[in-house]
Amino acid sequence: MILSNFDVNRLEVLAPAGDMERFYSALDFGADAVYLGGQMFGMRAGPANFTADGLKQACDEAHKRGVKVYLTCNTLPRNNEIVHFEEFIKTASDAGVDAVIATDIGILSLIKKYTPDMEIHISTQAGIVNYVTAQEFYNMGAKRVVLARELSLDEIAEIRAKTNSELDIEAFVHGAMCVSFSGRCLLSQYLVNRDANRGECAQPCRWGYHLMEEKREGEFYPIFEDEKGSYILNAKDMCMIEQLDKLAEAGVNSFKIEGRAKSSYYVSVVANAYRIATDILKANPDNYVLPQWVKDEVYKVSHRAYCTGFLFGHPKDCQYYENSGYIREYDVVAVVDDCKDGMIYATQRNKFNKGDELEILAPKCEPVKLTANRIINEWGEEVESANHAMMKLSMPCENTFPKNSIIRMKK
Repeated sequence: MILSNFDVNRLEVLAPAGDMERFYSALDFGADAVYLGGQMFGMRAGPANFTADGLKQACDEAHKRGVKVYLTCNTLPRNNEIVHFEEFIKTASDAGVDAVIATDIGILSLIKKYTPDMEIHISTQAGIVNYVTAQEFYNMGAKRVVLARELSLDEIAEIRAKTNSELDIEAFVHGAMCVSFSGRCLLSQYLVNRDANRGECAQPCRWGYHLMEEKREGEFYPIFEDEKGSYILNAKDMCMIEQLDKLAEAGVNSFKIEGRAKSSYYVSVVANAYRIATDILKANPDNYVLPQWVKDEVYKVSHRAYCTGFLFGHPKDCQYYENSGYIREYDVVAVVDDCKDGMIYATQRNKFNKGDELEILAPKCEPVKLTANRIINEWGEEVESANHAMMKLSMPCENTFPKNSIIRMKK
């Protein structure tokens, strides 16, 4: 039951930001909207997140560029936290937040009470898997629902067909997946007293497990689903970049990238890839074909093996048994500060040497190869390597690139 028509003007690339550096990466590399967390009520406790002043700065900068800011309020707050919510949501409203993402019905009611004009999005944590629930959240004042990741294309299409056309539908298209339904996991809290539903998940689904027999304490035996190993709960990452046309046809308006705890490099590269892919889809919705280099980009960040999740029905190959680590084949070696007079001026991030083959990634552009034939330090001296953290350097280059373009090298 795939819908045949969709409004390309409603399609949105939604990128994550765990701090201000990642926020600017999302802006620079083409996000239509950015979602982020404050100091309370957000589902990611690990990142620095945003203070009240930082949130105001982020909203002001985003709005200058025509980008929206969505604030996460999607934890399941306890009694002692509720008294702090009025100040929190009013501060967010004053900062200029465009929408808040909520899970808890009580929090939803307080948003409407304290900031009645605030746009409300219902988090994937709410586990929305049918059109009745989606429509009821709309009736309660939600402008958007973020669907559960466990839905197929046909199920998404039916939700779209049987809900108010003004209701936006958002779905995750890229990033880490949780083995538990819609992220509602209790393992972390049970094992190490870190509540996943309060943004503190220790990711025990990524651990390797062994079996210990009751009377043979200390003797461990591997648990095998098959010969591949014992990472029995470890999910692959999601990658839908080649399926955006199908998601749009099913009724998804917003393509959401997971990763508020991930690096600014990850945010830049993945947002850039999905920006270009979405623009290609908008330009030719009846013939969505990606250049190979765009498809290759999502493999140039740290990632687990990819899959398409539940999009085409029950997943057949979405667990990764060999280990819980990431595949990482590229390092950021510098970031562009300026380009003029045939020179790139940059700040070093990781060591590279004279003669190394590099790539430069600029927003909305195919990466450009560059050989580091000369490396010049900030005193004008030619050096054999850029081997000091954050050192200023320059290299000759025929092309020009905007500030904050990424210089990377294959490992």
